[in-house]
Amino acid sequence: MTKNPVGRVILKSKKKRTQSSRDWLLRQLNDPFVRKAKQEGYRSRAAFKFIEINEKYKIVRSGQTVIDLGAAPGGWTQVIAEKVGPKGRVIALDLQDIEVFSNPNVLIIKGDFEDELVQSQLAEHIELADVIVSDMAAAACGIPSVDHIRILNLLEAALNFSLTHLAKNGAFVAKVLRGGTEGELLKQLKLHFSKVVHFKPDSSRQDSAEMYVVAKGFKGNL
Repeated sequence: MTKNPVGRVILKSKKKRTQSSRDWLLRQLNDPFVRKAKQEGYRSRAAFKFIEINEKYKIVRSGQTVIDLGAAPGGWTQVIAEKVGPKGRVIALDLQDIEVFSNPNVLIIKGDFEDELVQSQLAEHIELADVIVSDMAAAACGIPSVDHIRILNLLEAALNFSLTHLAKNGAFVAKVLRGGTEGELLKQLKLHFSKVVHFKPDSSRQDSAEMYVVAKGFKGNL
């Protein structure tokens, strides 16, 4: 591994790699947000996505209860735990293992959010959440239309849960793909929240189709 004159990393190794693994490794090595995450002690570059979202839309405040869906490896959870402080609480859920936090106000649950039993387990730990965020994404198959449907299904599941378990005036943030929310889902969001916008953080890779829907001012059960 070396650098060219403009500072980009070039792989020089006899180790055999597939082209896709080489592309991924080069992208990681040359990604300024990956380096910044390591420097600042965040578990992933994704932390900066939520930092941007929160700075722009003021989602999380001290003392709040926040549910973080699709939390692994815990980058968003780290940022949220810092924001809610010692009087707040964060519940992080993912199918994958999440390394335990030293912060006693962070609860980790491993499970499939689309499983109703897992949602029931999650609900047992809260009365109502002030904020529900979702960085969940289904494994990409490479067909944009199919990937879009899969992530919309996750968004719908997260929204349905939020309509029951979110406190009045609460906020909801979820990952979508380029094109944003569609049809009935967008109507649902606008019906239940006073403000709904789409946002793509600068720290989200520009060649990625991901963006986020940000909904504030939950009106409560209508």
